[in-house]
Amino acid sequence: MTAVTARLAPGVSTVPAADWDACAGTGNPFIGHAFLAALEASGSVGGRSGWQPVPVIVDGADGKPAAVAPAYLKQHSQGEYVFDHGWADAWTRAGGNYYPKLQIAAPFSPVPGPRLLLRDPAAGPALIAALEAVTDQHGLSSAHATFVAPDQVALFEAAGWLIRQGTQFHWRNDGYTSFEDFLVQLASRKRKAIRKERAAAVAGLTIRHLTGSEIGPREWAAFWCFYQDTGSRKWGTPYLTRTFFPLLGEALGDRVLLILAERDGIPIAAALNLIGNDTLYGRYWGCTEEVPFLHFELCYYQAIDAAIARGLATVEAGAQGEHKLARGYVPVPTWSAHYLPDPGFRRAVAEFLTRERAAVAQEIDYLGELTPFRRG
Repeated sequence: MTAVTARLAPGVSTVPAADWDACAGTGNPFIGHAFLAALEASGSVGGRSGWQPVPVIVDGADGKPAAVAPAYLKQHSQGEYVFDHGWADAWTRAGGNYYPKLQIAAPFSPVPGPRLLLRDPAAGPALIAALEAVTDQHGLSSAHATFVAPDQVALFEAAGWLIRQGTQFHWRNDGYTSFEDFLVQLASRKRKAIRKERAAAVAGLTIRHLTGSEIGPREWAAFWCFYQDTGSRKWGTPYLTRTFFPLLGEALGDRVLLILAERDGIPIAAALNLIGNDTLYGRYWGCTEEVPFLHFELCYYQAIDAAIARGLATVEAGAQGEHKLARGYVPVPTWSAHYLPDPGFRRAVAEFLTRERAAVAQEIDYLGELTPFRRG
């Protein structure tokens, strides 16, 4: 490849959007300039958040970015969904400082996608080398690329990064023309259970699918209340600021889908989704009224409806959740890559990952037998 230079930028927002998106493409909104810049503009990253944006850029011979990585100096391990607290404890007990570390990720988003954003496909190894150089030259304990797209795992592995496997549950669109068309593929008992859940969830409610300018200040204010409620119950302090959501709506427009439940015209719950080229990404949910099965309805069933209507291939409904199995979501592997400069630390983590990977593979095989689809 032609000689290149690598540099750090003080934020994605300092990189021209056209240059960034020439590397990122348009398929996955979570690594696009609009999403990442909205995180910065809203104060969701930067400041005292523990996420300091330091995007790594490899310039091509034409002076424009040939490859970029959404990278952050992290002062903690929150908001990543690939858990390394045990690694941090071990490194600290050995007398080291685990933080700051270098995180290559879409913040707060357990969404598989490219982490090496390549305008020039040949620039991948140079970008990985740049990430290693940042780690080494700043004396960082480690670098972590989380939720790496499957087709990029080999690039990290070839560079000697350790590979970690996890599990998510995704829904696959097998050419369905309607939700009922999907239900036909399930065992009879599962079909009946889902129909009963859906009927109970929406009784007395109005469900609306809103995109773009249909989502106004009233809807964002309601969603902020929902998001705060969920965040306070799950992880204590919500990661995203109030201004992030309207900024996101303004930046992404019709790629934002808000599925809203109202009772007598009053919003009581909602699920926020982003629309990719072939995938519907479910991200946040919350409510101010507890309604049985409404979470499943808005986050899973309505998401399937939306994906079928748009001809999307996949619904990704976020991290964790074996309860998704009964609703037609199937287990799939996820991947992360880890660079640990210290040889002893690397050996210890590698041994752990070997054991963990075998257990995760067995779990995926086991869970695959529990899906509700008809056999034979």
